[in-house]
Amino acid sequence: MDRLPTATLSPLASRVDEVLVLYEYELRAAIDAVDAAVPGFGGLFDPETTDGEIRTAVDEVLAGEPPALRNQRHHAGESDVVLYVDGSSRGNPGPAGAGAVLRADGEPVAEFGRPVGSNAENNTAEYAALHLGLEALVSRCGPVAVEIRIDSMTVITDIWRGGDGVAAAAPYRPAILEHVSALPACEWTHLADHEPNPADARAAVGADIAALGPG
Repeated sequence: MDRLPTATLSPLASRVDEVLVLYEYELRAAIDAVDAAVPGFGGLFDPETTDGEIRTAVDEVLAGEPPALRNQRHHAGESDVVLYVDGSSRGNPGPAGAGAVLRADGEPVAEFGRPVGSNAENNTAEYAALHLGLEALVSRCGPVAVEIRIDSMTVITDIWRGGDGVAAAAPYRPAILEHVSALPACEWTHLADHEPNPADARAAVGADIAALGPG
């Protein structure tokens, strides 16, 4: 996938986001690569890891050999494809991240995450999460029927019920609508607060990345 739009990020968070792009937003693989380049026993989120060490590690990853990514294309066929998405903003506005988890026949296909902005609203993160998930769906599975599980009624009302959108949607809404219209079927399920959403943890890590800086 190409680099997806973000709100304002610190130079350090933006640099980490470049690693995520290199790993096609597969959060765990990207963080593992950075952690492996951090000296000692620390890692990207170790309190003892300095901004300078993170920057050096990220530069090393970006300057190295491109990752040998697996053949990620999933031939969904008649599979039951489900996409979980979630956005998280600490402070609303605050450091925000987006997460997406793609499953077929109950088995994970891939898990994604990204920072959205250092001072972004929750609505922005929710749209960014749906955008991330749909980009991943098209990249990994092609134009297949999908059920999207999401907890944002703001996004549901806008995208599936003919709403007018909100200002926070501007960087993401056109691509979301284009992807949705190109799918054979795109149903949604609203997740209540008490229902598990595996994308939530990925969004939280995305918010952690968005909070990095100001290095």
